[in-house]
Amino acid sequence: MDNQYWQKEIETMERSQLEVFQLKRLKDTIQQAIKSPFYKEVFEKNGLTPDSIQTLDDLRKIPFTTKDDLRAHYPFGMVAIPLQQCVRIHSSSGTTGNPTVVLHSAKDLDQWANQVARCMYMVGLRDTDVFQNTSGYGMFTGGLGFQYGAERLGALTVPAAAGNTKRQIKFITDFGTTCLHIIPSYATRLAEVMYEMGIDPRRDTKLHTVCIGAEPHSEEQRKRIEELLGVKAYNCFGMSEMNGPGVAFECKEQNGLHIWEDNVIAEIVDPVTLEPVPEGEVGELVLTTINREAMPLLRYRTRDLTCFLPGDCPCGRTHRRLARFKGRSDDMIILKGVNIFPIQIEKILMNFKELGSNYLITIETVGYNDEMTIEVELSDLFTDDYSKLQNLEKAVTRQLKDELLLTPRVRLVAKGSLPNADGGKAVRVKDLRKIC
Repeated sequence: MDNQYWQKEIETMERSQLEVFQLKRLKDTIQQAIKSPFYKEVFEKNGLTPDSIQTLDDLRKIPFTTKDDLRAHYPFGMVAIPLQQCVRIHSSSGTTGNPTVVLHSAKDLDQWANQVARCMYMVGLRDTDVFQNTSGYGMFTGGLGFQYGAERLGALTVPAAAGNTKRQIKFITDFGTTCLHIIPSYATRLAEVMYEMGIDPRRDTKLHTVCIGAEPHSEEQRKRIEELLGVKAYNCFGMSEMNGPGVAFECKEQNGLHIWEDNVIAEIVDPVTLEPVPEGEVGELVLTTINREAMPLLRYRTRDLTCFLPGDCPCGRTHRRLARFKGRSDDMIILKGVNIFPIQIEKILMNFKELGSNYLITIETVGYNDEMTIEVELSDLFTDDYSKLQNLEKAVTRQLKDELLLTPRVRLVAKGSLPNADGGKAVRVKDLRKIC
C-alpha cells in the first residue's frame, strides 16, 4: 500500500482493465453459484449454462434474485459449498417469518475484512487510531464487519456495541477514541448527551472521524453531526446480503460512495420496468457478488434507490460512485397520489437550527382522508416563546409543503418527547392507515 491507497493497483485500475477483471470473476462466480440448489434450478428453468455468460452485458440474461428468494430457501438452499466449509452465519433483523441468512467461508470473511480496512484507510484512518464501534454485535453485520476491518487495519479497537450512552462517552474520553462507527440518529443523540454532561467533543475528546450508515440520512444531517462532534463524517453503505458494511464508502472528497467493483457488479434499474436507467438517473441498485464462495448472489435487488455519479473522482479511484441514497423502493410513502420518502422530510427539518434531530412521521386515516403528521423535537437553541413557536411551525410547514406538494400537520414538541434511537435504528414512520 502507499500513503493514499490501501490497494493502489485495484483502486486505480483503468476501467477497461477493471471490466476484464470483473468478467473473469463473474464467470468463476457463476460456476460456483450453480453448485447451490437455488441457482442450479434457476439456470435450468431459464435454459442457461455458464457458457451463456460471455460478456458483462450477458449478466442481464440471468433473472433477478430477491429477498423473498432468500426467505423461501431458508436456511441453506442458497449455499454453494459443503456446510462444513462454512464458518459463520449472519442474518437479517426481521421479526416475522424466515429471516434472510448469509453464510461465509473463511476466505469470504478474509476478503470482507480487507474490504472494510480499505474503506477505513481511504478516509485517513491508520493503525495509530483508536476505533470505537457502537453497532450491535451478533447476527447483525455492522458490529463484526467493522471489528474485523479495523483489526485488519491495525487500529486499537473498542467493541463497545450498541446503547449505554454514558458508557460510550466514558470510553471515548478515557481511551482517546479517534473514530466512531455509529448510526446517524444515534450520533446526534450521543452529542446531545455529551453537551448535557458538560463535555464539548470538539475540545474534550480526540474524535476526528465518524463512519455513519445503516439508515438513510440527508446531507443536512451529516453536516449537523460534523458540527456537533467536530469531526468528518463519512457515509458507509452495506447490507448483510452483500457481506455487510464496506460495500461502498465515501472517500475524503465526500462526493459519492465508491462501490468496490472488484467485489461486486452494480446495475441500476427502473424499479417498475426493471430496465437499466441512464447514468445519473435514480433507480434501484442491483448487485452481483463476484468474490464470494459460500453464498454468491446474482443480480440481487437491494431495493435501495440511488444513481451512478458521472465523471471521475479527484481522489484518483476509478471505481464508480453512487449518489447518496434517496431511500428504498419499498420505504416509499404514497399519500394522496404523491410519492414521498422520509429522507425528503428530514432534509427540510435539518435546515432549522431550532429543531432537534428526532422526528416521527405518522400517517393515519381521518374520516375518509389519509393525513400525515410530522412531530419533531425542538433543540436547545429554541427559547420558550409561544409566538416564535407559531412562526417556526408555519415556516417548517411551508417548506415541507413546497418539497412534498401536500401540506402535512406539523407538531413541534419538547426535547425528549419522542423515543430516541439510543444505539438502534430510529423509527421514523408509523403508518396507521386503515386498509380496506
